[in-house]
Amino acid sequence: MTDAAAAPSGAPMTPAAPSSAPGAPVAQPEINWTMLLLGFAGMVIGQFMAILDIQIVAASLPQIQAGVGASADEISWVQTAYLIPEVVMIPLSGYLSRLWGTQKVFMISCTGFILMSVATGLSSSIDTMILFRAIQGFVGGAMIPTVFAVAFTAFPPDKRVTASVVMGLIVTLAPTVGPTLGGHLTEWLSWRWLFFINVVPGMLVLFLVGRYANFDKGDPSLSKGFDWFGLGLMAVFLMSMQFVLEEGSKNDWFADTSILLLAVAAAVTGPAFVWRSLSYYNPIVEFRAFLNRNFAVGWMMTFTVGAALFGGTFLLPLFLGRVRHYSSAEVGTTMVVSGLAMFATGPFAGRLVRAVDPRFLMFGGFIMVAWGMWDAHAVTDDWGFWQFAGVQALRGVGVMLAMIASQQVTMSTLPPHMVKNASGLVNLGRNIGGAFGLALLNTSLTTNTALHMGELTSRISQSDTAVQEMMGGMSGFFANSIDPEGAAMKAMYGILHQQATTLAFGDAFAMLAVATAVAASVTLFARPVRPGSVAAGGDAH
Repeated sequence: MTDAAAAPSGAPMTPAAPSSAPGAPVAQPEINWTMLLLGFAGMVIGQFMAILDIQIVAASLPQIQAGVGASADEISWVQTAYLIPEVVMIPLSGYLSRLWGTQKVFMISCTGFILMSVATGLSSSIDTMILFRAIQGFVGGAMIPTVFAVAFTAFPPDKRVTASVVMGLIVTLAPTVGPTLGGHLTEWLSWRWLFFINVVPGMLVLFLVGRYANFDKGDPSLSKGFDWFGLGLMAVFLMSMQFVLEEGSKNDWFADTSILLLAVAAAVTGPAFVWRSLSYYNPIVEFRAFLNRNFAVGWMMTFTVGAALFGGTFLLPLFLGRVRHYSSAEVGTTMVVSGLAMFATGPFAGRLVRAVDPRFLMFGGFIMVAWGMWDAHAVTDDWGFWQFAGVQALRGVGVMLAMIASQQVTMSTLPPHMVKNASGLVNLGRNIGGAFGLALLNTSLTTNTALHMGELTSRISQSDTAVQEMMGGMSGFFANSIDPEGAAMKAMYGILHQQATTLAFGDAFAMLAVATAVAASVTLFARPVRPGSVAAGGDAH
């Protein structure tokens, strides 16, 4: 065995002195920790920026809408346009990293991300903003899974839990603090700074990655026989599916022709892409990792973590805006509890995963998320910061435990040569899980709001004395208006609609609780993983 083969794949190292005696044990090369840590730190910052930008606009869409003169339907594309191309780059980045090397891919990705951030911030129309956001999401998508791969190849086995904790913090904190940071930035400066803020950390990323992140070399031979047909199938499948999930609930699903056509396109190209990947000699995505039972179970758990993470981050700001009418800054302040809980849990989760079977941590984490979400199903229209604090704390701690434990279960038994490709699949699973979660929650909110509105109005009788007294009082309040009775009816409708909306949010929280509780039981199907066993290696079957 050579020195290079004995070392963790891709780790910066100092060559060992040759052995003087034949047959003597080969000395392990020393890792250059300065280069490894600084290079990894630069990649982590880049990953944080790319994930943060998914949710940083969430609390500031009304301000952006006013700034670029967009309609209510158009403004949602500020998020959708980022997510749809991003899901194509995430699995593609594994192939590109093997072809060009991690450092080159990451620097190209970060440079494009910075330029598109500036272009988006300078946009004066919704059309140009959507275009630049789409390119930003596509090029920035490569910064997400490459960090995951480096953590499991460049670090020695005994340090991979620590690297995994750092990644878990980034992956969970970034979408959680996104609305908080975005809300305050919009209030203090303007919505344009949601994008300009990426420039300074982006330049730092380019310096650190360019100077210290020479973890591996590319394999130019992979360019021969590049699977363009497979890439086309993958792009159509993932982009169609993402569009259907993002926009379906807004357009009444298959009642909309474009949603129906894209759903059919996804249903046809999805199996075709899998077939192409399994039959082509040089596929863009390797699906063999799914033959490993722990990877398959871990991928399902990562999918569920994505739904719980993005679903919870979606529901709470929406409730605070629609029902409580909070400002962007107030929404951000309320959301900060979840981020603090995750940040505080990270170091303890790293220690626990070294001492406890990760399957039990996944189970416990999902149960905590389910507990918090179930508490929120009793939400009323006067819930604010303190009522949601306990819910967010439980969800934050649970998501962090489940995230870090699922990373260990997913990657612990994979051979090193599968790690780059597998990291793209894992991150894709989390994003698709988030998209599925948001689609279901959006549909649930729309359907159940109408259902509860019908139930509430059916209980009201015009002959009811209490209703007559209430309407009389409201008419008196609006006595100076042109149509006091019409104004009173409108006010009554507003009260009923707010109550129906609140009940629908309670149903959505309950649905998320049930889904995560079911997911907790699936964790027990994974093979036992020895605590602290985080080395990527072992039988892929």
